[in-house]
Amino acid sequence: MIHRFESFVTGITVCYKYIQRIKSMEMVEFGLKGTHAMCLFYLLQNPDGLTAAQLSTLCGEDKAAISRTVSELRALDYIAQESGKNYRAPLLLTEKGQSIAQKVNALIASWVTAGGDGLTEQQRTDFYQSLSMIASNLKTKMDSSK
Repeated sequence: MIHRFESFVTGITVCYKYIQRIKSMEMVEFGLKGTHAMCLFYLLQNPDGLTAAQLSTLCGEDKAAISRTVSELRALDYIAQESGKNYRAPLLLTEKGQSIAQKVNALIASWVTAGGDGLTEQQRTDFYQSLSMIASNLKTKMDSSK
């Protein structure tokens, strides 16, 4: 049991650190940060737009961090809000934002492909199903502990 815990924590921690380094390293080219990349990624996946609250949930960031990120992306003309500055109004990618988001998406695809190099499709499917189940189980346990 201890070995399994150690392997899990070490594996997740190492992956997380590489993900953080990749985000910061790759985003420098665009003058962006990791949180910017994630917002652009999710907005590209949702052409009808997302609210700041939805972005906060998807990115796993608090509302204040997303608010700052949204302000920065608006200042760069990468995103726009349909109805002013209402927190509930959907955020949409501008034409300029679409272009940069597609480049970010291509980088993400490149790194995901490199990370899964050597896995069969079945191993990849099993891995993501297992990881999702572990995350869900941990959330359930955490919620019941409150």
